[in-house]
Amino acid sequence: MADPIVRFVGIGKTYDGVTQVIDGLDLDVERGEFLTLLGPSGSGKTTSLMMLAGFETPTAGEILLEGKPLSRLPPHKRHIGMVFQNYALFPHMTVAENIGFPLSVRGIARHEIAERVVRVLDMVQLTGFGGRRPAQLSGGQQQRIAVARALVFEPKLVLMDEPLGALDKQLREQMQLEIRRLHERLGVTMVYVTHDQAEALTMSDRIAVFHRGRIQQLATPAQLYETPVNAFVARFIGENNRFEGAVQSVAGSRCSIRIAGDACIEGSLATPLPVGARVTVSVRPERVQIGASGHTIPAAAGRRLAGTLREVIYLGDHVRARVALPGNDDFTVKRPIDESHKLPAIGEAVELAWAPEHCRAFAREDEVL
Repeated sequence: MADPIVRFVGIGKTYDGVTQVIDGLDLDVERGEFLTLLGPSGSGKTTSLMMLAGFETPTAGEILLEGKPLSRLPPHKRHIGMVFQNYALFPHMTVAENIGFPLSVRGIARHEIAERVVRVLDMVQLTGFGGRRPAQLSGGQQQRIAVARALVFEPKLVLMDEPLGALDKQLREQMQLEIRRLHERLGVTMVYVTHDQAEALTMSDRIAVFHRGRIQQLATPAQLYETPVNAFVARFIGENNRFEGAVQSVAGSRCSIRIAGDACIEGSLATPLPVGARVTVSVRPERVQIGASGHTIPAAAGRRLAGTLREVIYLGDHVRARVALPGNDDFTVKRPIDESHKLPAIGEAVELAWAPEHCRAFAREDEVL
């Protein structure tokens, strides 16, 4: 990366001097990208964002903005826009006054504030709302006002801390697309925090997956989903079927794995491992082919597993089939709705198969049997 706008260099954060909330964080944010910090509660994603904003102070390392250290620079001098989860709008101010507030504290002339407010209201499609109070707006409208306030002083960087968390599902999905389109139109760098995997996959250029204060993987949405580097990322991003087993043979990145019931499946290694290594195996439900016992499954699929169909759930655009296997009574298969008529009856014997490249094997902590 030739010219990152933000660099986290060896960042550490502890509140008690013992527990590392952030542990040796190195991260470059590309100019103009939409980067999402994703992870469960307590993983360190929000703390990282707050340190960049200036509301938390690193206990080790340095954060650079355009090559300049931020450690001694107060939040209001960092020229960073911020959108909080609760929007933090002033209830006694009008929409126009809320949006213009960052400009007024910077000493911008009134006529210029008025012009910028009109411009940014049009940008978030709320022209004519300037005279209203926040209480007179819907949740989605308040969220847009919070975004407008973060953009009005033309920052180099906008930070968003779970800004859609209070919205219902339909409005949340609509606002994801609106923020994404706004980012594409303006070209401003955005760093976004969420614990919602679908939200991260929808909005991001790249995603940094956090766990226990460290980045587990930094990649595009497609790379994270299709080629996770460890079992945590595979488990956290999307749905997974999991097996525990041991490597029986290795040929390049391909391997065969013995699992419960003395069955053998084919997969690909996330990292090089020797024969005998203990592994956790991950298979996406939509990658699994299913058919009645003896039914023809595409030749691209690897070795088959025998099981019993226990349940089929209709979900509109697809169906979910639950299959009982030796050592796994809750194996899930997702198939398009137009294939639902091909499924066997509940209680019938079925066979499952998948292409080896869609089955990822990850080293377990106690690696070798």
